Order: sequence, then C-alpha cells, then structure tokens
Amino acid sequence: MQQKKRQVFFSFHYDADVWRAGQIRNMGVVDNSSTFSDNDWEEVKKKSELAIKRWINSQMAMRSCLVLLIGEDTWTRNWVDYEIQKAYELKKGIVGIYVHKLKDENGNQSERGLNPLDLSFADDGEPLSKYVRTFDSRCVTSTYVYRDIEDNLSDLIEDAIEDAGTY
Repeated sequence: MQQKKRQVFFSFHYDADVWRAGQIRNMGVVDNSSTFSDNDWEEVKKKSELAIKRWINSQMAMRSCLVLLIGEDTWTRNWVDYEIQKAYELKKGIVGIYVHKLKDENGNQSERGLNPLDLSFADDGEPLSKYVRTFDSRCVTSTYVYRDIEDNLSDLIEDAIEDAGTY
C-alpha cells in the first residue's frame, strides 16, 4: 500500500541548499502543493520582515510537518529558526534531514553543519533535538544518499506527524 503524500513545509538555507532542496522536493514523496517554486521565495524575500513572517505563517498553517533540510550553514539562518519555532508553536511534526552529502548544482558536497534543532528550545528548556528525529544517511556517494533519503522520507514524515505536540 502506498503511503499518503503529505503537505510539508521545507525549511533550508536558500542560497546554499536550494539545489539540494529541489532534489528532495522532486522525489515525489510529498504532495505537490508542498513545493512552491524558487521564484515564489525570490519574491517573498524581497518584502518586509512582517510580510515574510505572514507568508511563512500562512504556508505553515496548511502543512502537517516541517522538513528541516540541514546543510553546512543552515544553523546560521534566522528564517530557519523562525520556521522551526513556528512549527513547534503550531504543534506540527518536525523532522531534520542532513543534506550536505547531496551534490549541489556544481557537483560538490559540503561539510556537515550544526543541527539547528540544538539551538531551538522546547517549553521545558530542552533543545528540540532531544525530541525531534534527524536523519543523516550513512551513505557517502550523493546518488546513494539520495536513494536513502527517498526510501526513508515518507516514514520520517509520518513519524514526525505522529510525535507532533508530544514535546
């Protein structure tokens, strides 16, 4: 039986990982309405901080899970932090997936970055990484990392949705 395709919100460092995010968005595992175009984000990021927050809030309200794509510098991004906190506040599922071993548009892999969930906190003061699962493929070659993520993504999302609000 094929699993239901979920509507998710992808959170990632746009400039560094848009190519990697595109690979995951195009796996066919999530509902197509989860995938806004790169042009959509280009337009949104030109707006005021309040307009960006409103856009994130409206997108997040329609989703059941935040899929945090963790690259080398994702932890440095303020909007990623905002998206994590918004998903937590709305009791959405949250799952982290390391994407540094996927090749970028130039064929390069990057270094493993810090987990942004180590820097976001639950109401009890514990880092969200204590409660939220992250996936880091044991494969090294980009092609195998891709397949590993593709094989596990549906289950990771379903588990995150099931765990939502329990932390």
